[in-house]
Amino acid sequence: MYTNLYFPLKAYMTDEDCRALRQRTGADVKPTRNDPDVERVRGCHHNDLENVIPFVLIGLLYILTDPNPWYAKMHFRIFTVARLFHSVAYLKPLPQPSRALGWLLGYIVTLSMGVSVVMSGVM
Repeated sequence: MYTNLYFPLKAYMTDEDCRALRQRTGADVKPTRNDPDVERVRGCHHNDLENVIPFVLIGLLYILTDPNPWYAKMHFRIFTVARLFHSVAYLKPLPQPSRALGWLLGYIVTLSMGVSVVMSGVM
């Protein structure tokens, strides 16, 4: 039987992935769109996109306001640790509210930077 080191779950999302694997190995594979492990990783990735992109945009504006370097480092470090913890809690999975706390801490950091940006524009 064929074992694939790159796709050990044998869960392929698209027809072209299956077609390429068939051409290389002759294995008969079909797209699988309901593997729980794949869906967990997809959910984690989707959540990261929803949270990291606003953080990066607000972080850019925050840096343009010339904040205190110590506070800026703390914002970025805390957000990074919170998101890493959230990802581990999502993928492991750790019991709730661990994942929610990781998300909330990252959200508070982003909100804090956003408030700082708005306040620097007002004053």
